[in-house]
Amino acid sequence: MRRSIVLMLVLLALRGQAWSAEPPRLAVFPLELYDTSGQPPQPEQEARLGRLTAELRDALAASGRYRVLQPDSPSGAALRNCNGCELPEAARLEAELTLTGLVQKVSNLILNLTLTLREAPSGAVRGSWTAEFRGNTDESWQHALRWLLRNRVLAPPPP
Repeated sequence: MRRSIVLMLVLLALRGQAWSAEPPRLAVFPLELYDTSGQPPQPEQEARLGRLTAELRDALAASGRYRVLQPDSPSGAALRNCNGCELPEAARLEAELTLTGLVQKVSNLILNLTLTLREAPSGAVRGSWTAEFRGNTDESWQHALRWLLRNRVLAPPPP
């Protein structure tokens, strides 16, 4: 009888720990644009990046899987070229994970959105997802992000 009570108390304590576990802290860096189209800069693309970054952070936070942090991008370097320069900022924020994103514009017709999830502080890649999309419009950028979130980043794990 006494052993049963002790076992029940241990199980209740473990169950309480599982319920109180917080989701991992995720530093979601502002999305970047890599324009290889040869076209002059278009100010509306910077506005799109800002809106997509906000939507990405909101969707990840709403999922409950992550505690989303909003770090600043390291100054002077594009994240795609800096070989982990986001990791010190993630460490400063005590984040366990980082998420960076890149929209590559090949032309006004052909674009790609890539999201990369890394462990901090090691920098080991946990996931990388890409969506190709057509059309340099608010709707096409948003559709690509939502598709990635729904079908890759926040998709339920396979059975």
